[in-house]
Amino acid sequence: MVGEMTLSVSQNKVPGNWDRKGLPGWAYSNDELFALEQDLIFRAHWQLACHISDLTEPGAYVTFDMGYERALILRDKAGTVRAFHNLCRHRGSRVVDNERGICKSALTCPFHGWTYNLDGTLRSAAQPSTFPELDPVEWGLKPVELEIWNGFIFIRFQPGPQGSVAEMLQRFDSEISPYNIANMERVAGDFIFAEAEVNWKSMRDVDNEGYHVAKAHPSLQDLYGRAYIDEPYINGASRSLGKFNDSPSKLWSVKAYRALVSQFPHLPEPLNASWLYLGIFPNAVIGLYPDSIIFYQEVPVGTKHTLQRGAVYRHRDETRTMRAARYLSGRIDGLTADEDLQLTRWTDEAPLSSGYDRIILSDLEYGVSSFHDHLRDLMPVLSLERSPDVGTLAERNTALKGL
Repeated sequence: MVGEMTLSVSQNKVPGNWDRKGLPGWAYSNDELFALEQDLIFRAHWQLACHISDLTEPGAYVTFDMGYERALILRDKAGTVRAFHNLCRHRGSRVVDNERGICKSALTCPFHGWTYNLDGTLRSAAQPSTFPELDPVEWGLKPVELEIWNGFIFIRFQPGPQGSVAEMLQRFDSEISPYNIANMERVAGDFIFAEAEVNWKSMRDVDNEGYHVAKAHPSLQDLYGRAYIDEPYINGASRSLGKFNDSPSKLWSVKAYRALVSQFPHLPEPLNASWLYLGIFPNAVIGLYPDSIIFYQEVPVGTKHTLQRGAVYRHRDETRTMRAARYLSGRIDGLTADEDLQLTRWTDEAPLSSGYDRIILSDLEYGVSSFHDHLRDLMPVLSLERSPDVGTLAERNTALKGL
């Protein structure tokens, strides 16, 4: 397991000896480190691709790109959800290019017309007489590891240090059971929320602590004030809980939202008046609200280019009151996301300044440090104050791992 710790989640104690300085500044702008992250992090760790409600019928598919990898998740004719590399076995073209869609009976590559069945086997090659005999399984789409957890579909491109998703998130099972996540359904909209010229870790750093809420997020502060608990990453997962404030709201959207949510009978206390977040290393968060479920994740495109991807899911039996509450929670979330994006830009550019001398973390930012611990476990080169010489980073990291 990555980053195993003995911290008690229930007590939320901060250990006496931990790195308050975070990652070195060079970690946010080094191209060689970005390349290493693709292999050690994004290929080898679980990625949240979508939800089963995104695949409504046989032939329904979602495409998912992460770093150098691209995947195709689909439902076959028997209703089984499968994942493949989105790579034609002929010349490597994308088999499908749209973010999502439906292929009724087969997948046909747009380059030369090779066709695959919905179970991934090769149906036919264009002008088959020009090829040797092609076994339909051997020359079918290459599968990608897949796991479904409470309706969310996770994929992993290569084996890695994490166990199953179910094992990683097991300690939250009883708490999240009342949400009935698997029975939610997708709200229309694109998967891509935002795009910024920043390093993906800068986005994670801002999101991994609630210390900044009081100053930077007026809506969230009005919603739950000081009643917010951040817990660190333990074995690849973290938890945060914001309990709604009892004091009068200053903002109409928060006041109206809390009034609507108070009418919902489906969640026990304190979840009926809270926002619960589950962080999943390296780059995903699931948000569980009384009115809806969301997820979001950072998709690194380049050292200084990151997409934020995600989706919103509603109750299948959503009432008008629930729909109104979902509109308001989305409004609060939207304001928060814009505010976080600006903070991310500012903190991401800081290490490039001659006045930058790393950072110092509060006890309330231990979630940031535990995230960095997970990164350092995988890439001990991040313990170095200065970046390795050009062309030596991967080799230096391997050597440090062997110590």
